Order: sequence, then C-alpha cells, then structure tokens
Amino acid sequence: MSLKPRSAKDRILDAANRLFYREGIRAVSVDKIAEKAGITKKTLYYHFRSKDDLIEAYLASRDQPNLALFKKWFDEASGGLEDKVEAIFLNLARSARHPKWNGCGFLRTAAELANMPGHPAMTVGSAHKKKFEAWLSAALADRETPNPEETARHVVLLMDGAFSTMLIHRDPAYIEAAGRASRALVATAS
Repeated sequence: MSLKPRSAKDRILDAANRLFYREGIRAVSVDKIAEKAGITKKTLYYHFRSKDDLIEAYLASRDQPNLALFKKWFDEASGGLEDKVEAIFLNLARSARHPKWNGCGFLRTAAELANMPGHPAMTVGSAHKKKFEAWLSAALADRETPNPEETARHVVLLMDGAFSTMLIHRDPAYIEAAGRASRALVATAS
C-alpha cells in the first residue's frame, strides 16, 4: 500500500509550522522554509505570494486542530463543569512540560506583529481566540451557567495570561494556578 505523496503546499505549511513555532516568524526566512520543505523558493512563492501570506496560512492551519484539542480535553474530563474547564488547563500544563512546547503560537505571533495590527495573521489570531471564547460560552450556556459570555471571557483572560506568563517563567505551575482560578470562577458562576 503506497501513501499519496504530500503536495508541495502541504510540505511548505508543515515546514512553516515547525520552524515558525520553534524559532518565531521573524527569525525564519523564506529560504529556510523552502529548504526544509524540499522545494525551491520559486515553488514557495507559487503557493504563497509573500511571507505574510505564509504566516497567515501557518496560523490558519493551527486553528481547528487547537480548538478540537481543547474541546476533546473538555469532553473527556469527568466531573462537573468546573472540572471540565480546569481539565483544559491541566492538559495544557502537561503539554507545557514537553521540551518542544513553546506556548501559544497565536500569542507569540501577535507579539512579533504588535506593531502591525492590520497584518492578516493578526486577523486569524483574533478569530481563533474569539472562536474558543464563543465555543466555551456555548458550552457554559448549555449547562445553564448564568452570564456564560462573561464567564467565558474571564476564563480566556486567565488562559492567555497563563500563556503569557509561561513565555517568561517557563513554569507550568502558572497554567495549573490559572486552571484552579478558572475552576473556582466557573463553580461560583453556576
């Protein structure tokens, strides 16, 4: 049984995902991505008009897998609603202990593009964060939590605060502490 070869575009996105996430978007050249993908720079530009388009595609490719993973962690957790919300943080803390974990790719990219608010990747990042917040708000509403939108927003603030703190301290205990705070927040909101 032979596997279908990966398209050049998929190889480019795979290489961009690995390199941008590991090294940052400004530190990685288009030449380095083309080399890692095993293609020419001309082929890369055939699929992506610019590095900015590639950065946008990189974040877009992370959107659904990340959201699906958070939902999976939530759905698989036993216990009440507060346990399910805390489970997202506990799983993030476990992931953060892996040596290749570099935090939230969306926030890291936003930090690198802070002086470029109109960059297409900023739009993708913002949409991703809003999708997570909307999904969490709906999950809270399904379980008849009062003010689900506000509670979801508070949880998002705790999560993104934990991600930001992790960039400085590299200590998963901060994510666990944010999880305990989210647990208490959801428990008192219910």
